[in-house]
Amino acid sequence: MSVSMYHNPKCSKCRATLTLLQETGVEPELILYLDTAPSVAELEEVLKKLGKGPKELIRFNEESASQLGIFPGDERPDAQWLEIISDNPKLLERPIVIKGDKAAIGRPPERVLEIL
Repeated sequence: MSVSMYHNPKCSKCRATLTLLQETGVEPELILYLDTAPSVAELEEVLKKLGKGPKELIRFNEESASQLGIFPGDERPDAQWLEIISDNPKLLERPIVIKGDKAAIGRPPERVLEIL
């Protein structure tokens, strides 16, 4: 079964997770989400596999979050959060590794080993 990974080459956690996967013999398909932002439908699939809500995928400490006026206590419908992430992929928590119907966020990187 193939493995894919939402990856930002400038992110140290992404690089560490990729190295960890490669050391275990897994060569994931890299999804460069900053180059091609995930659609709302793709994000919904990822959330199902993670078992999380959309706010849990947002990096609120990013400068763009404050520029957009969003914060952790902000109450919005899930659909609105998904649009925000899709329109601003830099906000997406990373790395996200997907295998089949499971996914994990690599924070810490070792967490992704649980789904392999």
